[in-house]
Amino acid sequence: MRQLLAGVLLLACLVPSLPVRAAAVCTATADALLPFGNVNSGAAGPTSGTLNITVTCTTAALSLLATTGVRVCVGIGSGTGGSTTTPWRTMVNGSGDTLDFQLYNTSNYSQVTGLTPRGVPPAQELTMTYNVPLLTGGSGAQSVQLFAQIPANQVLASGSYSSTFSGANVVLTWAWNEVLLGNASVPANCNGGATGTNSSSAAFAFNTTATVLPQCGSYLTTDLNFGTVAGGIPGNIDQTATLTLTCLKRTAYQVGLNNGQNNPALTTTRRMRTTIGGNSYYLTYELYRDAARSQRWGNTLALDTASGTGTGVAQTLNIFGRVPPVAGQPPAGTYNDLVQVTITY
Repeated sequence: MRQLLAGVLLLACLVPSLPVRAAAVCTATADALLPFGNVNSGAAGPTSGTLNITVTCTTAALSLLATTGVRVCVGIGSGTGGSTTTPWRTMVNGSGDTLDFQLYNTSNYSQVTGLTPRGVPPAQELTMTYNVPLLTGGSGAQSVQLFAQIPANQVLASGSYSSTFSGANVVLTWAWNEVLLGNASVPANCNGGATGTNSSSAAFAFNTTATVLPQCGSYLTTDLNFGTVAGGIPGNIDQTATLTLTCLKRTAYQVGLNNGQNNPALTTTRRMRTTIGGNSYYLTYELYRDAARSQRWGNTLALDTASGTGTGVAQTLNIFGRVPPVAGQPPAGTYNDLVQVTITY
């Protein structure tokens, strides 16, 4: 009886060292969208964002006191906006213009997030240990936050930018250790030296987005000077002024000219005025979008305004003016008017 008992005790001591056969299965969820919001071309400072990812690992039932230790690497590739992860990932708009951004493992933006465990740059790593009781099995979960940033001082085109991360651009790689009794150690690497390893692509998906708003600026106009006329005005007097503006690439704009400050109420007649002895005298004139002076330049969008698309550098628009013939001789004086320019984008 004593020998039999000793044999039984010896067998019981050997049970914890039997090989463990259950596999850890890891999955992940992430924010569907990493929105940077509105970004200005040439912004003096960076624009930041974050992406939250939660990884859950599950192991089937092992024993009453079993545990599993897991190391998981969350790998993220270049996305659909470009083919590289460094020095920058990129988003693109519908016209193919690019916007640089980056994903980081660290809140101080010192370590770029890569696709490969311990690669250059490295995937994000996280660890967990959880119990795997008999009958029910067990699971653990860890959340991690990636830090994103659009660098400052980029010269950008207006538009909506995006990049999609899915499929082979989002990979989980994990390794696990299991013991039937006690605390399982966490593997030193995500892809080896453990009870088991595995990987899964298309682990989750997310999009990065940013919007560069249309923008125009740096306006400069020249005066429209019809010159000095001696005597009457028997024929047309034609002169040209210019408007120079700089708009972001892809910025659609319209330029409108109002009817001046001397036009009669409820009319579109443009007039220059002079004052002599307390009396006002007028000369009519007109402004056109074309050199033939057949297309009046007005202030109604999509009807009689001048339109264009920004290139990112200064563009000059010509304003074609005309004073029509005048019957008789207008009073001598300096005639002028003030026209308001409206730029819509």
